[in-house]
Amino acid sequence: MICVKTRHFSLHRILLLAIGLWPCQRSRLAQFQLILCFGILISFIICQLTIIVTAEFTLELAINVLSIGLFFTMLAIMYNSFGFNFAEMVKRPLEELQQICNGLKDEKEIAIMKKYGDNLKRHTFTITLFYICSQIIILSIISLPFISRIFALHINESQSHILYKCMPKYLVDQENYLYLIVLYVDTSIFIGGTAMVATGLMLIAYLKHACGMFRIASYRIKKAINMQNNVPPKNEIAMYKGIIYAVDIHRTAMKFCTFLFSYLHLSHFFLIVVGVVCLSLNLYAISEIVLHGGDIDQFLLHFLIVIIIFIYLFFANYAGQELTDHNNDIFFAVYSVQWYAAPLHIQRLILFLLQRGSKAVNLNLGGVSILSLQFFATLTKASISYFTVMYSTQQ
Repeated sequence: MICVKTRHFSLHRILLLAIGLWPCQRSRLAQFQLILCFGILISFIICQLTIIVTAEFTLELAINVLSIGLFFTMLAIMYNSFGFNFAEMVKRPLEELQQICNGLKDEKEIAIMKKYGDNLKRHTFTITLFYICSQIIILSIISLPFISRIFALHINESQSHILYKCMPKYLVDQENYLYLIVLYVDTSIFIGGTAMVATGLMLIAYLKHACGMFRIASYRIKKAINMQNNVPPKNEIAMYKGIIYAVDIHRTAMKFCTFLFSYLHLSHFFLIVVGVVCLSLNLYAISEIVLHGGDIDQFLLHFLIVIIIFIYLFFANYAGQELTDHNNDIFFAVYSVQWYAAPLHIQRLILFLLQRGSKAVNLNLGGVSILSLQFFATLTKASISYFTVMYSTQQ
């Protein structure tokens, strides 16, 4: 028996617990943590946007504010998609996965699911380790120049300049409340970054398990059709059952993916729209710094945002492409077996499988977009096109 929560989702649980999104332990303290974390993200976005009101308006100011504000808006959307649909988005899919794993009796089928889960765990550990190292570096760059003041160490103004590029201009004395502001900025970055990594890894984990279900469906089809040599009545019944079991787990995987994205399609549609606009603005900000000169810390800030958005969009679309490919493997499995040597009524069943397998499984977001590598390329082209339009209008 496979215990999904402890074997495949142990790291996901730690990340979600850190920001109050783990649904299996929903105490009052966890609910308070959820509201507090989401409130910090929203307040950070609002404070960023107040810069346009409190400062003298310029195009450069608007680009800098919106490029950072929209990025944190993306993080808030990710947090909200899980935070207020926690029972539907995390708990119920976990329970369904556990029921599916409990229903596996064949040793090879259990080995297939374990293989996908173990691969997922290794990838999750690698991404989590990379994220932790990145957070330590980012928070150190922001915080250490100010912490060094406690020990009366000498720093120049350029060393502390990076914080003023990523924090809002509060309506309070920044010098007197500097360390509280540093703590607030660091907390916002930690919550937002953890929300992006935790929710993204959770979605990838669900899609990986769905890929495992499709692989089991392919295995069951091959196993059923391979019983056709000297087909006695007993083996013919076993072929029927094998095909029925293959269709059943295929339908289960389809329903699992449809249920998952029924709660995500709207929020992730807005996430993609905001991400494309944010990506274009940051590309424009980078071009302005490169062509007209600017601070290296500001360049690194915008460059880091661009890299993060590209990585997130790529992995999300790659997971969708992988799910589509695994569904297509079922079609190829049906087509490649010796179906022509099976009894006529078995061939009719296989014909229905071939007809169903010719239809691709697509993960729709908002009814207008499909997660795939082609869609990733489309988003990249759209972002570069918008950036080109903005750059050409300013020349």
